[in-house]
Amino acid sequence: MDATGLAKLMSPTGWALLNALPPYDERATLALSERLHRDGVDPDLVAAALTQSRLRAKAHVKFGDFADGMLFTPAGLEQSTRLLVAAHHARRYTDAGVTKLADLTCGIGADSMAFASMGLTVLAVDTDEVTAAVATVNLRHFPEVEVRHGDGLTIDLTADGVDGVYADPARRTTGGSRVFDPAAYSPPLDTLLGLRASVPALGLKLGPGLPHAALPDDAEAQWVSVEGDVVEVGLWFGPLAPDGPGRSALVLRAGGTHVVRVGPQGPSVPDVGPVGAYLYEPDGAVIRSGLVGEVAAQVQGRLVDRTIAYVTSDVLHPTHLATAYRVLDTMPFGLKRLRTYLRGRDVGRLTIKKRGTAVLPEQLRAQLDLHGDTEATIVLTRVAGSQQVLLVEPVA
Repeated sequence: MDATGLAKLMSPTGWALLNALPPYDERATLALSERLHRDGVDPDLVAAALTQSRLRAKAHVKFGDFADGMLFTPAGLEQSTRLLVAAHHARRYTDAGVTKLADLTCGIGADSMAFASMGLTVLAVDTDEVTAAVATVNLRHFPEVEVRHGDGLTIDLTADGVDGVYADPARRTTGGSRVFDPAAYSPPLDTLLGLRASVPALGLKLGPGLPHAALPDDAEAQWVSVEGDVVEVGLWFGPLAPDGPGRSALVLRAGGTHVVRVGPQGPSVPDVGPVGAYLYEPDGAVIRSGLVGEVAAQVQGRLVDRTIAYVTSDVLHPTHLATAYRVLDTMPFGLKRLRTYLRGRDVGRLTIKKRGTAVLPEQLRAQLDLHGDTEATIVLTRVAGSQQVLLVEPVA
């Protein structure tokens, strides 16, 4: 969306059209567009409104019903923080006693919405003029937020009375490719880290693939997952990390909020042993944070292989940090052997999980050519260095 499209959307006619559109249905978009054109609606406004309708529908995953009153850019929606996660960000600042926060890369304003809703005064800044304007629209119900178009790094934080800083640097090129080098973030990671010298309460949202070697020694690095989807790693400094430096995993599921954490001493090192009666698949945030050993300790288990993030145990232990499976059988991996085994059990619907193997599930499913009436789940993985197949069933 460019400035012209935004201006047309923000006109009384444009805003009324956008909010009068039916729920987005890709199959009906062409017919709806043609009808609006026949009714004499500006074609540019139709295109902008239908694009926003599509983005709002997509944004429901992150914003729920709030999306219906917001505006988006494609890039801004892609990088925006889910409101559930943004609320956890905001709580760190309020718990630390921060009163005025500078959101230096505010994007469409998702985190600033959460900050303001928690009672913080917010200075929200973005370098892109259209994105800053979109943020202004999305933050219109929060008088405690000031949105500026500009470079957040040029702000005099002391003069503006800022006692907390947050940033979510861009991690994609203009062509949309992901950027993995922290020095190529916009702004670069080292530049943002330099801010903690003047404002100790610094928080950074980064991609979950950030290598552990890039973690500053004085940060709490927290990987976050939502319903099993790993969405970010946050770096928290000073009063925002009240328990001090370390690594943690925040697991957000419908059943609640769960955290596992270790300090600077690092995670425990689990034993490696044979497959037991149960297999545990740790949550992605636990795996990314390198805290699989903490799950192994929690379930009195061990790794199936030193290089594989599957934990096995002889007893069942409830845990919110991993999905548990009952192990029904194990065997060395071999296509003919596996096909015969599954056909002998009348399997037709097969769930294939894998870790530490080059086998492609869809290709394997086609090679097995199963047509039975029962359902099964198998896990392809290394056990003590050799390729194995585990027949498992989820533990209710």
